[in-house]
Amino acid sequence: MSKLTDQDYLTKSQYKDSGNLDARIAIHKRFSTNPYGWFDFVFDRMQSLPADAKILELGCGSGELWKECASRIPAGWALTLTDLSDGMLDAAWRNLIVIKRGIQFEKADAQSIPYADNTFDAVIANHMLYHVPDRKKALAEIRRVLKKDGVLFATTIGENHLHEMYEWVSRVSGGRSGGFKLQFTLENGQEQLKEFFPRVELSRYPDSLRVTDVDLLMAYVCSMGSFADLSEDDLGKLDQELTEVLKRNGDFFISKDSGLFKAVK
Repeated sequence: MSKLTDQDYLTKSQYKDSGNLDARIAIHKRFSTNPYGWFDFVFDRMQSLPADAKILELGCGSGELWKECASRIPAGWALTLTDLSDGMLDAAWRNLIVIKRGIQFEKADAQSIPYADNTFDAVIANHMLYHVPDRKKALAEIRRVLKKDGVLFATTIGENHLHEMYEWVSRVSGGRSGGFKLQFTLENGQEQLKEFFPRVELSRYPDSLRVTDVDLLMAYVCSMGSFADLSEDDLGKLDQELTEVLKRNGDFFISKDSGLFKAVK
């Protein structure tokens, strides 16, 4: 089983707490070139929901979406945030307790959602469906708990996302490490969603990175499960190469390719 869908690895290593995710969020926050932030982009797609919407997030991570958009959350929305990782739920609770919204936090598996049929107006799956071992089962569960005309908002990445970073890592490791092939991307996600939802729309988020901090970039690489097999020698070579590139060019350009599927029941 790939580490990307190994729930034991994900909950006990990669996402045992918010550390790895925080390292990745930090670099996007600081060096993204699109001033229209990612979380605002996602939140804007949810504006058509009812004023009293019941919303379920699967794989909520550290709750960053709600933390960043706290002032925009309608007073009538009822939020239920779930994750498989106890550490992530703890991080989300710590991040969001200060906004005093009575958010419900629950441990839950997207493949067996512990809520009744037709419960939610919306389900959110941010960059998490490619981690689900049985995606068809999860999508059937999402459809089940959505009300009639309920909406799934599913974000993911494209095949060329961060491809410069993967090329660096592949080069310094002699091709031994270069990432995993995702099973739910901007290229193939629509076809998978249409098996369960009659209306599916894709919105892409144009962006890139202009990074000027080698330490943050190395922290990003070290946070990635797909690069976990890099040796100390590999990491040393990568650090040296990036330092030389930064001195020569002044920054690193890294492509980004993210987007959101809106799927209506």
